[in-house]
Amino acid sequence: MRYDRILAALLRFVCYLESKLGGSIKKTPRKMNSFSNDEFNFTFLDEGFAAKDIVDQKINEVSSSDDKDAFYVADLGDILKKHLRWYKALPRVSPFYAVKCNDSIAVVKTLATLGAGFDCASKTEIQLVQSVGVPPERIIYANPCKQVSQIKHAANNGVQMMTFDSEVELMKISRAHPKAKLVLRIATDDSKAVCRLSVKFGATLKTSRLLLERAKELNIDVIGVSFHVGSGCTDPETFVQAISDARYVFDMGTEFGFCMHLLDIGGGFPGSEDVKLKFEEITNVINPALDKYFPSDSGVRIIAEPGRYYVASAFTLAVNIIAKKVVIKEQGGSDDEEEQNDKTLMYYVNDGVYGSFNCILYDHAHVKPVLQKRPKPDERYYSCSIWGPTCDGLDRIVERCGLPELQVGDWMLFENMGAYTVAAASTFNGFQRPAIHYVMSRPAWQLMEQIKEQGFQAEVEDQDVTLPLSCAWESGIEHHAASCASASINV
Repeated sequence: MRYDRILAALLRFVCYLESKLGGSIKKTPRKMNSFSNDEFNFTFLDEGFAAKDIVDQKINEVSSSDDKDAFYVADLGDILKKHLRWYKALPRVSPFYAVKCNDSIAVVKTLATLGAGFDCASKTEIQLVQSVGVPPERIIYANPCKQVSQIKHAANNGVQMMTFDSEVELMKISRAHPKAKLVLRIATDDSKAVCRLSVKFGATLKTSRLLLERAKELNIDVIGVSFHVGSGCTDPETFVQAISDARYVFDMGTEFGFCMHLLDIGGGFPGSEDVKLKFEEITNVINPALDKYFPSDSGVRIIAEPGRYYVASAFTLAVNIIAKKVVIKEQGGSDDEEEQNDKTLMYYVNDGVYGSFNCILYDHAHVKPVLQKRPKPDERYYSCSIWGPTCDGLDRIVERCGLPELQVGDWMLFENMGAYTVAAASTFNGFQRPAIHYVMSRPAWQLMEQIKEQGFQAEVEDQDVTLPLSCAWESGIEHHAASCASASINV
């Protein structure tokens, strides 16, 4: 029996036991004691419960208090699900998580346990992932422009893989880390990406030849090529052209005597389903391109740098309305008194663009509020705007949306808030970052333990990887304990 089927059977058995216990397993804090170094708390989900239920629970806990601070609920099981989905869709590509996307220690530890690699951009990020026991060979220092002292830190801590895209960078590395294994980053056509990166990073094909020649003169080892099509890629064909260009640079490297054996296809993978271009639509284009230009018998190792893919959908942010303003619109030219005195509403909440919603400015995100209380069917909706708590007029979260009339103390939820939110949040005006409450289903925890003990089988031969429905990863799905033992969902 294949490894993934053994694990699936194990999880179904765990679910069966939980259902037989009649829901006696409570949502109590639990330490991940088997993880190395610093521990972190998470809450086990009861059978049939999802992260949304924990959001409601936390809101109920402060219902009678004036301290209704914004908070996150993060489902670590969702990250596990994404990991299995990755290997189903991209069986040849090893993920190196982009730490800059979300550097929460629980996220890093979860992915470290799953055997993922890490894309680090600084000394601090390298220290973070090594603090949880990640070996240096599972780290790529994927910043083409590095401070000399930080290059030396990488050298002193065994991190050899690092990117470059200029002659100046080559000179710095040759002096500070002569044993480095370099990856040449090439420019791509990222004109159809939401966040373009080639305006800052990447060498042209002509420059690549010059850089390879210079690396040879400096006796620096170049082991491969990397690229990044930009965050929020909207055209999967961009990957095809970039992979083709990488093949061309590989051949250049062979001419200069380099043993090129690493291809890094970067990031640009969506982390939620509310996007025009789905994850599998991208991977269905990438796989044939890899097979064409870098066939499985070529000896080339292929990695990628997913960030938002892993964490976006795992985090839900709850914010509280702290103030409200009613603006009366006077519309002339109508005899209808109701039309003449319409109103718009301004809601002020306790997190904003200087905090978690920095994704609006930095990541071009478009966020949508979800009301914690379900509106009445006949409730009237108004044109509303949503603002953050700081004294800056720039601190606007939503310019215009339709909402019923809410009151101070009501809650709004924002889903898919795990990417480029907590990592770049500031404490401007003295407003603190929201607390993060981590949750995980018991079957997901069992699978994490199994992977830690036995390792993760990257080459998933059977593509029908399943997980028990009781893991409650999909919000909005109703779960029934009686059918738990046999129900499953495709990952």
